[in-house]
Order: sequence, then structure tokens, then C-alpha cells
Amino acid sequence: MALLKIVTYPDAVGILRTRCKPVMKVTRETRRLISNMIETMRHAAGLGLAAPQVGVGQRLFVYDVGEGPEALINPEIVQAGEEIEVATEGCLSIPRLQGDVPRHKEIQVTGLNRAGKPVRLPAQNLLARVFQHEIDHLNGVLFVDRAVPDSLHWLTEEEEEERVQVGRRRSVEAPEPEAVSAA
Repeated sequence: MALLKIVTYPDAVGILRTRCKPVMKVTRETRRLISNMIETMRHAAGLGLAAPQVGVGQRLFVYDVGEGPEALINPEIVQAGEEIEVATEGCLSIPRLQGDVPRHKEIQVTGLNRAGKPVRLPAQNLLARVFQHEIDHLNGVLFVDRAVPDSLHWLTEEEEEERVQVGRRRSVEAPEPEAVSAA
């Protein structure tokens, strides 16, 4: 596995603002990309990482909200609850910037898992927020586009370092991903 470079705004505004193309087939290369993205996400202490954030214009993302890392390929939100919750978000592609973003509290998502099998996943609270944030990336939308006006603020270097340390502790305690045989 290898660490990938996370592209950042405004340097990579093109890829971050582009709607990604569907993954046509889950290949050995797709699974390698997923493994590298998981390692990169953990190193950056993130909860999710979408392919365009590492310069790849494909519809896939990885995530880990404390139950071990997983991937979702060609995700689509197929159902969203009516309840909206506003919470603070940040983004690995816009380091140190945070803002309050309204998101559906409950959603259902379809797509493929990293083995290429169809899945339908219910998500609530933090997991629902992460899914919506990452699917936005796949559609060329950044969290700042959805943020409550006047809620955006920059973290100090010390606050960002604390965020990273907390995230890395979470990653160390999370279970390892299941092995997926190469097809």
C-alpha cells in the first residue's frame, strides 16, 4: 500500500469540481486504489476520502467512522429522511477550514462494495453525514457550497494538530479491513 497525495483547493479546483465517471468494473487496480485510499485517509485522520481528492475521477470513496474502513463504489442516495441536522464539517481537501453544514440525519445508499457486490446501506447520524459529504465530492460539490452562511472558520494550527491526533488514535483502534481476493 502507498500513501497518495491529497489534492487541495484551490490548486486542484478542476478535479474537485468535476462530476466523476462511474466505475465500470471492479478490478485489481480498483481494489489497489481503495487500499491506498484507506491508508491515505487513516494517515490524514479523515473519516472519508473520495477518489477525486486523490486526483482520480471515478465514483468511489472510502470511509471509517470507527467500525473499520470500507469502500463504496458508484454510490447513490436512494432515500433520505425528512429530519435535517446541522453539524460542523471539514474537508481533507480544504485543510483547517470548518463550517456548519445541514445534512439529512438518515439516508439509504446503494452501490457496490469493494468486492464488486451490490449493497444497500442504511446510514444514520455521522455515517449518513460522511456518505453525503463524500457523494457530494463525486458530484463536484464541496462542503463550503452547503455551509450555513457566516459559519465558516479556520482552525488554528494547534486545533488542527489536535484533530489529527484524535483521528489517528481512532484509526489505530479501528479493525483492519477484510481481505478481498483478487478477481
